[in-house]
Amino acid sequence: AMPLIARSALSTHRARQAEERLRVGAEWRDSGLVFTTGIGTPVEPRALNSDFARMLERAGLDHARLHDLRHSAASFLLAQGVHPRVVMEILGHSQISLTMNTYSHVLPSGMREAADKMDAVLAGA
Repeated sequence: AMPLIARSALSTHRARQAEERLRVGAEWRDSGLVFTTGIGTPVEPRALNSDFARMLERAGLDHARLHDLRHSAASFLLAQGVHPRVVMEILGHSQISLTMNTYSHVLPSGMREAADKMDAVLAGA
């Protein structure tokens, strides 16, 4: 499953890439990749990291590694109450313990929620 906002962004990217392909004509190298250079070749990792750093700077955000987006996504999903097993599957972890050991710090609100639920049960008894 993919968020609609991601699907929309990829559709826009595909259209932009088709325009680039037409513009460069015979220079285009069809690599079969989703993200390429302006002539269809694979993006160099250093160039990708530099572009990412520039985007963060333009947005007024602190420096981060591209890989940090994976951690941000996992933290966001857990903070939104997505079941840890689902997050585990999305991340491709083989064991729930890896997901929970890495991201359990994201769940402090869960402690408050657990205490509130315990209060509700005990108060009703």
